[in-house]
Amino acid sequence: FQAEDGIRDQPRSRGLGDVYKRQVLGPVEPEDLGPTTTHEHLIIDFSFMLKMPKYEDNHYVDQPIELGNLGWIRHNHYSNKANLDVTDVKTAIDEATLYKEAGGGTIVDATTLGIGRNPDALAKISKESNVNVIMGAGYYVDAVHPSEMGLLKSEDIAQTIVNDITVGVGENAVKAGIIGEIGCTWPLTDNERKVLWGASYAQQETGAPILIHPGRHPSATSEILDELNKSGADIQRVIMGHLDRTIFDLDGLLELASSGCFLEWDLFGYEHSYYPLANLDMPSDAQRLDLIKSLVDRGFDDRIVIGQDICTNHRLVKYGGHGYGHIIKNIVPRMKSKDCLLYTSPSPRDRG
Repeated sequence: FQAEDGIRDQPRSRGLGDVYKRQVLGPVEPEDLGPTTTHEHLIIDFSFMLKMPKYEDNHYVDQPIELGNLGWIRHNHYSNKANLDVTDVKTAIDEATLYKEAGGGTIVDATTLGIGRNPDALAKISKESNVNVIMGAGYYVDAVHPSEMGLLKSEDIAQTIVNDITVGVGENAVKAGIIGEIGCTWPLTDNERKVLWGASYAQQETGAPILIHPGRHPSATSEILDELNKSGADIQRVIMGHLDRTIFDLDGLLELASSGCFLEWDLFGYEHSYYPLANLDMPSDAQRLDLIKSLVDRGFDDRIVIGQDICTNHRLVKYGGHGYGHIIKNIVPRMKSKDCLLYTSPSPRDRG
């Protein structure tokens, strides 16, 4: 984010510059990014996440999203099929345009293989909304891996990722600019471990950063970093995502930060304390900022990135949600009041 939006420019960040040279419509220089949200989903098919509700609420599963059931969906957002189908291109263009109007410049779309990545749609969204879109490469969690994953080697996976970054995919040869989000569960499955090694090899060949979706356990991050270290990844070019629901204590965050990776709080706008995918209480935006402020005060301001991870319709403006502009409109003013300013855009000297 740029200085006029409350977050300082000319950052000291190390290792993210190359990714931003590859947005879906072609190269872009880091200084042209504008305010950037580092983990979103403009197009995603999250249907595999459907969680059946208690039997008395089963009638909500197949309903369209409407005002009469929106309150229920907000508390049971993985239990409504329409809410998990975020594939309408027109809606994505409208929502990205609202983000642009709020002052946004770039969206990192972290949708990977297995959950509906649509390169040509991302290019259309970028063109019509005038928002830079950075596309992800790689695979999500084991549950949506292709049937042949068990037969692939890490080198095969790496080559697929490298091709996405250097050659492009889809009718318009759209190129990815980031590896991930690489999906991991806890503990890691054999195939997820293999994907991590493939991501590491692809990073070494292309220089692209790796964005991680860790398993829902505090020990997941160390398990993942161990695999990446063993496979030769540059940890200073790794983003550990979803810390909002993974590590809640400052000591654990400081230990993770000491590894050199980027720390990502990417569930801003998710203000429901009940988290339906695990037995834990989710922090509020205010609590997220308090933890981030503690790390900023300890000198990790240039290792923190933030986003909203919008992957369901109920969080879009069209359906009564906060939309992609939430951080710019609502969080940045709070950051100013807490003196919690981040270095989150690559500097000119970080282009290589």
